[in-house]
Amino acid sequence: MADEVPDTRESPIPEPEVVTAPPRRGRRWKWPLILVVLLLGVPAVLFALWSWVSLTYTYSSGERAGYVQKFSDKGWLCKTWEGELSMVTVPGAAQERWAFSVRNDSVSKLIRESMGNKVALAYEEHRGVPSSCFGETAYFVTGVRQVHEP
Repeated sequence: MADEVPDTRESPIPEPEVVTAPPRRGRRWKWPLILVVLLLGVPAVLFALWSWVSLTYTYSSGERAGYVQKFSDKGWLCKTWEGELSMVTVPGAAQERWAFSVRNDSVSKLIRESMGNKVALAYEEHRGVPSSCFGETAYFVTGVRQVHEP
């Protein structure tokens, strides 16, 4: 009986166990999160980039001379110094008013000290600044010097 073949019907081969993957968590929250990042993050980055470019590059620069008539600290959240320079070319002629902004506290201190005297204000013009938080005008004063009239 050595030639007998074992009967495989009696000892069935065990079926392999079916292993199921655990359920994926957080997959359904992936798209809303990406959408929120795109809707909030992309405009914030674009605003920051535009602000940096418009405040870094100067459109024009120069000096204007006259008498500072108004100078005040303005703003709810972003405080800037806003002023008005009265420019008179010839005595008796109509005056021209020029509005300007100051972001530097040391420059604003010099302007306050020289009020009532004729001054020359060095400025830079920055066009396209996206918010009035940086200043209400496009003209930012960067320096002050007193003008001595003969």
